[in-house]
Amino acid sequence: MSLTMGGGPFAHDAPAAVNYRIESPHHSLFMHAFPRRVRAELGGETVLDSRRGMLLHETSLLPQLYVPTEDIAEQLLAPSDRTTHCPYKGDASYRHLRVGDRAAENAVWSYPEPAPEAGWLAGFSAMYWNAADAWYDEDEPVRGHLRDPYHRVDTRPASLLVRVAWGDTVIARSARPALLSETGLPNRYYLPPDDVRRELLVPGRTRTMCPYKGRATYWTLRLHDREIADVAWSYDDPLKDARDVRGHFCFLHEDLSVVAERV
Repeated sequence: MSLTMGGGPFAHDAPAAVNYRIESPHHSLFMHAFPRRVRAELGGETVLDSRRGMLLHETSLLPQLYVPTEDIAEQLLAPSDRTTHCPYKGDASYRHLRVGDRAAENAVWSYPEPAPEAGWLAGFSAMYWNAADAWYDEDEPVRGHLRDPYHRVDTRPASLLVRVAWGDTVIARSARPALLSETGLPNRYYLPPDDVRRELLVPGRTRTMCPYKGRATYWTLRLHDREIADVAWSYDDPLKDARDVRGHFCFLHEDLSVVAERV
């Protein structure tokens, strides 16, 4: 993600403050080895098992895992008549994945005759993330998608006074925020729950999954007879990169005022 989005070298908004020129098409591809074993399971069976995976970084897209075709269980694949064309990679053919009475239609694709500039895709196949019940990076369950080795999440205590308000109503005020920096994204302030007016917030329906931080719960603001959804989020059981913001609140909404001042 850091290579292809958020101002990365292969992003559409690539930085200008460099001493090199990348001679590449408007849409770039970069493939490199993924350093660990990856497995996928469907219906209780291992359908993909590879120590030779490759991550394909592609402009404006999340990295995609490709593995040697023989690392996907051939006996569980069935032909499909679906084809698609990518102007950068070539014509893709698809196969269904079937385990007992479970089926994932058009789950696996490959480029039998890739475009000349992507010839290294020959012999590799990819599988949709949601085609499997579970994925593993070595023995660790993967949430969301494989973690990009070029993507970082760092949290630091910061000497800031952060004030969050909706109009004249102060929702949170904290002099001990955690500043979370994530590759390609703006810095975010995470505020301890004791510094938030919890009586104004109720859990909302929205849930999201970040492969770097974990599953987020979103919060609804209740003011008098109004309810404003998704004004903040928090991680009750974060992944290791976000453990320092466990239970903290991060506020972001177009009608909120979030002001941070040095103290």
